[in-house]
Amino acid sequence: MQDRLAADAGAIQTHLDQVLRDFGEDPVAEAMRYATRGGKCIRGFLVLEGARLHDVDGAAALWPATAIEALHAYSLVHDDLPAMDNDALRRGQPTVHVKWDEATAILVGDALQSLAFELISHPDCGPPATRADLTLSLARAAGGQGMVLGQALDIAAESTATPLSLDQITTLQQAKTGALILWAATAGARMAGADLAPLSAYARALGLAFQIQDDVIDVTGDAAAAGKAVGKDAAAGKATFVSLLGLDGARARAATLVDDACNALSCYGARADTLRGLARFVISRQN
Repeated sequence: MQDRLAADAGAIQTHLDQVLRDFGEDPVAEAMRYATRGGKCIRGFLVLEGARLHDVDGAAALWPATAIEALHAYSLVHDDLPAMDNDALRRGQPTVHVKWDEATAILVGDALQSLAFELISHPDCGPPATRADLTLSLARAAGGQGMVLGQALDIAAESTATPLSLDQITTLQQAKTGALILWAATAGARMAGADLAPLSAYARALGLAFQIQDDVIDVTGDAAAAGKAVGKDAAAGKATFVSLLGLDGARARAATLVDDACNALSCYGARADTLRGLARFVISRQN
């Protein structure tokens, strides 16, 4: 699985680099290229693997796979800003607003979000109806009903004296982290006109397991391995899966979610083994 993940990440990076080559050498274009390098491309991998599962042309699927990585990069650039999480390190490198400045980081995020929808609208992505469906569903996943809603809930939680409950954290993370993972996992089925239900169930479990592991890394990891600051949640007194369930409880919950994710793929048989491997990888990673 990790060999395929690395190969797909390379293909997505190459495609992004080709697209961004035409953006010139101004600071925003340079920072866009900087912000889109070095990630694991798990969301893009989900798009490509879902497409393979439904016999969708790989060249067509590369467009939405690249789009989701551009959009994810935008979310990280903005999330790192002083008004949000105020992080100085991302993927082991200075964050965009640290390397350049806040205004450049805001513009870079805006440009990457626009680029995502430009990529997904490309004629090579598929027929007009497919592109329209992908575009509408991505807009909903990324906006005020999805990721942005989750970010807003996260910010609001920092200013309240009452820590969030487990149900509230689950709702928050299903939007903040889970919405884009859900879209990515179902994009291939959308392109094939197939049933979204199995991959939706897989993605909902995978997204929560992913976030729980992030919470575990924040407690047990180190900045060098994680490529970003750790220990921030505890220092801020923020409620997380680990603070509510304990370290062992959080890990057990993540393992159960991985089982749920794998079981959701039963209709695909052995063809979905790579996605099952990804679910197991998600809770073993250290960054």
